[in-house]
Amino acid sequence: MNRQEFFSFLSHIPKAELHIHIEAVMSRNTIKALYLKKNNRELSDIHLKNLFNYSDLNGFIKAFIQVQDLFTSEDDFNLVFSDLKDYLLRNGIVYCEAFFSPTAFIKKGFSYTRMTEIFEQNISFIKKETGITVRLLGDVSRTFGVRNAQKNLDMFLENRFDAFIGIGLGGAEKKGPARKFGHIFEKALAEGLHAVAHAGEDVGPQSIREAIDICHAERIGHGITAVNDGNLMDIIAERQIPMEIAPMSNVFTRRFVSRLEDHPFRIFFDRGILVTLNTDDPLFFGVELTDEYWHLYAKMHFSMEEIKQVIKNGFTASFMNPQEKAKALLSVDEKWQTQQTSD
Repeated sequence: MNRQEFFSFLSHIPKAELHIHIEAVMSRNTIKALYLKKNNRELSDIHLKNLFNYSDLNGFIKAFIQVQDLFTSEDDFNLVFSDLKDYLLRNGIVYCEAFFSPTAFIKKGFSYTRMTEIFEQNISFIKKETGITVRLLGDVSRTFGVRNAQKNLDMFLENRFDAFIGIGLGGAEKKGPARKFGHIFEKALAEGLHAVAHAGEDVGPQSIREAIDICHAERIGHGITAVNDGNLMDIIAERQIPMEIAPMSNVFTRRFVSRLEDHPFRIFFDRGILVTLNTDDPLFFGVELTDEYWHLYAKMHFSMEEIKQVIKNGFTASFMNPQEKAKALLSVDEKWQTQQTSD
């Protein structure tokens, strides 16, 4: 199957994405519009290119914060959700659990209450117009320290809304070991929130163990350094702890892998781990979800049946209720069969 045939086939298959940051799904046109609004002058192509020029995770985080700094009001999130809707439609994504990172915006003086109003309005509009379900996870963030993470959790709990389902631990992994945030995760889980953690992206497998054993994370974001610990991989497989993997993101930050062909996704899959495929930050890494599935096929030698399983893993690993999951999984099978018959 060539690239065009592959993309045509997959465009009809419903998918889920579980690891994507809403600020990083914006189009470059939106970046230019925000820059013009803030600075009253146009963003040059050279400046735009330099913004997305980095060689490690910390460089990416710096660029991420620079993009957040372009926001001048809560209403700018309307542009974010417009781009998110277009992205989901382009990639046949019918269910999405997305991260948002409030800290930088709160520090700028934004009203979190107003932000949540805009989130709710846009998520409702996306559902009504397209049928796509979007749910949100709030980042408590390592980058700004434990005290700020606690403030974020308290803010989330005081301003809960329907689409908000839990917390995530993102940010600079070396700066904020997962073990420091255990009590925050315990409180979130006790309050009925879901909890996931980036781990093993920029630090060794011990970070993943801490996220599982101390934070009780229900899913692991990235987790690629688990490949260096066979016992840990066995634990993850046995417990069926989902892994939210974004291959191109790992290649771009170049911490542990620099070629898609060398990515451990195949090792995890063959080990029986519940791996899911995601993009993390489409704007920053120039990749969309269908592209990542193509990489599985063309670079990592996944068969179409194996790709179908990875697609189904996305729904299985989600925080959908059992009825939603069963319906989504059946839809994948039905659409897959329809496409095979039509081809």
